Amino acid sequence: MPKSRLTTIAVLSTLALIGAGAASGRFATSPGGNGLLLAQENWQILFDGKSLGPWKSTEFGGEGKVTVSNGQINIQAGANLSGITWSGAALPKTNYEISLEAKKTDGSDFFCGLTFPVGNSFCSLIVGGWGGGIVGLSSIDGHDASENETTQVMNFPENRWYRIRVKVTPTKIEAWLDDKNLADVVTKGHQIDIRSEVELSKPLGIATWMTGAAFRDIKLHPLQ
Repeated sequence: MPKSRLTTIAVLSTLALIGAGAASGRFATSPGGNGLLLAQENWQILFDGKSLGPWKSTEFGGEGKVTVSNGQINIQAGANLSGITWSGAALPKTNYEISLEAKKTDGSDFFCGLTFPVGNSFCSLIVGGWGGGIVGLSSIDGHDASENETTQVMNFPENRWYRIRVKVTPTKIEAWLDDKNLADVVTKGHQIDIRSEVELSKPLGIATWMTGAAFRDIKLHPLQ
């Protein structure tokens, strides 16, 4: 069989497979606007790329404006904290992963403070805090992201997308930035909590501190 015909058959077969997946709901267009089709089985899409939906602007006081455009949530820098809080259906407290993409658009402090459930408590993953470079969990045994075993120092240039992922099980909190492991914390025997400033981010929220940011492709994967 001629090579050109083989190539045509392969392309048509691939298109047929993608079409079947889209029709069955197994694929969805990435809200990142890159045109890719992503398998969505076992993932709950928390942001559709079109509207805030169940997300609400968090009323911290002095917060920056929250808008949606180009498939992303945009949070302007505020006087202090700005952000969004989930107000939709109840989400898992353990045995789940949450994933999102985030970038700093302006400012010099944390551009992603992800607050999430950990059993009957909560925790925050801070990315770019304390002047722009600190990464870590807040809080462990009363010690925040700048002073516990998860503390790392990194550089975060503006307008670069980062994939942030957190995994919570009954025994651990794990976190990654792109392919880099940020935290692997055994929770048994430790007090896990949040700083009082982000109380309004519960049960699930994303906050920034005097910094503008954008977020996309927010999704949650139950592990059971």
